[in-house]
Amino acid sequence: MNPRANLLPALGAFAAAARHQNFAHAAEELHLTASAVSHHVRKLEAMLGTALFQRQARGVKLTAEGRQLADAANTALADIAAVASNLQHRADATLLRVTTLRSLSYCWLLPRLPRFYAANPHLHLDIQTDAAFSRFEEGGPDLGIRYGQGHWPGLTSHHLMDDELFPVASPALPQLSTLRRPGDIARLPLLTDMSPQGWRDWFRAASVRNLQLPAMHTFNDSTDAMRAAVYGIGAVLARKHIAQPYLQRYELVRLPGPSLKARYSYYIVHPSHRTLSPAASEFIDWLKREALDERTPMPALPADLVGLPVSPDAAPSSTRPARARAR
Repeated sequence: MNPRANLLPALGAFAAAARHQNFAHAAEELHLTASAVSHHVRKLEAMLGTALFQRQARGVKLTAEGRQLADAANTALADIAAVASNLQHRADATLLRVTTLRSLSYCWLLPRLPRFYAANPHLHLDIQTDAAFSRFEEGGPDLGIRYGQGHWPGLTSHHLMDDELFPVASPALPQLSTLRRPGDIARLPLLTDMSPQGWRDWFRAASVRNLQLPAMHTFNDSTDAMRAAVYGIGAVLARKHIAQPYLQRYELVRLPGPSLKARYSYYIVHPSHRTLSPAASEFIDWLKREALDERTPMPALPADLVGLPVSPDAAPSSTRPARARAR
């Protein structure tokens, strides 16, 4: 027989009795009678087959087994109380579920969220990143940010921002100093993230013809392709909004050649049949305002770290030597 149903009420009474070392005081806390508390404790002792208290003339005292159970019970009940309190606080806040691409979340959305939370302390975001398009079912996302041409069945789209493509690589890549024109980039190891537009489109836009492109290192996620470029594996054709924080931190630098306008743009989407909540409308308006800011925010150093020496490898571009920036 599963004793769980009988265990929980008895365990609550036992935990109170263990705290007070007194059945009468525990009864006052629980709004029970002392005999009811005693009954719960005896039932628990019978279920466990061990004595939990030593009964004395002026009260009770925990046995060694009782102390062990009391410690575990108090910890478990404290955890439950903390979760219950958190759920109560959520009732006063508004939860907004947002699905987006991992690359956009990592490079564009997350650096901006401190501003959003500071201005909207009553809103809580549940951000989900997935390569596959999330389904907007009951209990699913309220909003999504997608990369495409703006047309998805059953969804209303709000244009967020356009994009452009250009080549980038790590400033530590040895071959970088030999690059003079766009065609020279074809000599580098090339990375691709399987985006709708790739290296052949960019070389064509750069008026570079008849190239024999080498076999490329392929990643199915833009974030992985960008990190691979940071580690010096090769050059990658980057989307502007994904590349921006890497360029600001001087982890990547632009290579010679033009920017190619992307065929796809970023859109905020939501189910057409569902009325937007005030929180969702507020978040859409905030996203659109942020999209007008071309600069990805850089987090400020904590006050206790300001003035400390910074490792050259970690320094942002503004602290790099001029010679290194001129590459």
